[in-house]
Amino acid sequence: MDHNSTVTLITEIADRQASVDFRFTANYRASEAPIGLIQIEGTIVWEGDAKGLVRDWSAAGQMPPEAANEIHTVIMTNCIPEAVILARELRLPPPIPIPQVNIPQPGKPGKQRGPEVM
Repeated sequence: MDHNSTVTLITEIADRQASVDFRFTANYRASEAPIGLIQIEGTIVWEGDAKGLVRDWSAAGQMPPEAANEIHTVIMTNCIPEAVILARELRLPPPIPIPQVNIPQPGKPGKQRGPEVM
């Protein structure tokens, strides 16, 4: 399973605002056979140097690194929780790793924190 975010279009809506269209995809595969796909599309309004962002996007299909980090972080922060809910409804595993819980057995010494005594 892999997931990613893709910016599909950036347009200037004001001097300091740009409309950023995106697609978030969580792709489930087993031995190259597709099992499921969660795709979320949307638009965010980014505030900053909108003219520069649109200029860089139009010229090279790339965003300045600082803007790209901010935009993709917002996309992932908002879409991953939604994808977890959708995955549960579709009976797919969540698109994030689940933490493993390890409870020590009674009577077996576990790793202790603190100073070592010899």
